[in-house]
Amino acid sequence: MGEALLLSPAPGSKHQRASSRLRQKLDAAVEAVGAPAEVLGAVNVILPDGLFVPDIAVVDAAAADEDPVNADAEAVLLVVEIVSPSSSGRRTDRLLKPPYYAEAGVEHLWRLELEPVPTLIVCELENGRYVERTAAGAGRTTLIEKPLPVEVDPGALVRQRR
Repeated sequence: MGEALLLSPAPGSKHQRASSRLRQKLDAAVEAVGAPAEVLGAVNVILPDGLFVPDIAVVDAAAADEDPVNADAEAVLLVVEIVSPSSSGRRTDRLLKPPYYAEAGVEHLWRLELEPVPTLIVCELENGRYVERTAAGAGRTTLIEKPLPVEVDPGALVRQRR
């Protein structure tokens, strides 16, 4: 695989709400289990063949303290990609990024699809590729056990406050 650097346009309000709320949930889960990890919203994940900036990354706390901007893939416990509505963004998040994360050994990949309805796809690395373990749909709270126990309703992540 060749080197890759992909940039996306600024995310919309649904994307930003989902990112903020999911980061809060993951941060609470880190606190609850006392995991030595940091939940970061913008960190460069250094891969063998390039660099990606996932929407959310859960990173080993010591590594995050040592370098607050970059994280080597081996220090990353989880990456979360929130799928952009643009066709190029969907292709990137669904097809391009996962093989790079897998090759780098990132154990857990979550993909939050915003359209047509919010759905969280939870994948775990197995034999060098990601295997889907759970798909959580909007309106239903699902407990995700790994890498941290988190209860998520994808619909609530994007819902506008009234």
